[in-house]
Amino acid sequence: MSAAPFKQRFVLDTSVFLTEEIREDGESLEDTLDRFLDLLARARLELHISCYMPPSIHDELTTMLAERGISEEIHSKLNTWVIRKHPARHEVMIPAEVVYRFVDEMSDRVNRGLRVAEDAVRKAESARDGDGTDHEHMTEVDAVVSDLREKYRGALRRGVLDSREDFDLLILGSELDAGVVTEDTGIIAWTEDFGLRYLRGREFPDLLQEYLRAVGDLESDADTE
Repeated sequence: MSAAPFKQRFVLDTSVFLTEEIREDGESLEDTLDRFLDLLARARLELHISCYMPPSIHDELTTMLAERGISEEIHSKLNTWVIRKHPARHEVMIPAEVVYRFVDEMSDRVNRGLRVAEDAVRKAESARDGDGTDHEHMTEVDAVVSDLREKYRGALRRGVLDSREDFDLLILGSELDAGVVTEDTGIIAWTEDFGLRYLRGREFPDLLQEYLRAVGDLESDADTE
């Protein structure tokens, strides 16, 4: 075990485990998770690096893994090496400016969503008076609704905190003074307002490998002296 552990803390998002970016060529999701969790175990045992996850995000992740048929062994490793902790919602203070900007941003996004909906209504009205559609299995109105869903999601949800789970991640990161690890651009954008360090999920395995390699090199140098 390292004589000079880093003792860092990280809070992990669901996206860290599911992103394609951490997979090696031809690797299945199960094999990727097995390798990644073994890396977390080494980081914990050799460097005292702790990884946390709010229970709300843990539940979300385990549900997704169950839907993908991931084995109980992987679930057991997840429960062993990722610590579940409720964020101290009543203790962590959020600056009024952060709340103000969130309200302002959501108001703007609602207005953009309304414009997207209005545009879709006009298109649907035109489609009803048209001669059909080029979509093989969709009516013209179906195509308009599909387009509306995509644009509405982009206007209201992309790049913004849109769930309690997102807030739990940031609050827990603030409470623990931990780095936030995620692929979610909305969460990344808000780490600045919360004054948090962040790391993209795709970069996290390489970071841990570098830490382990650096400590190994230090210990090798110490043994040769």
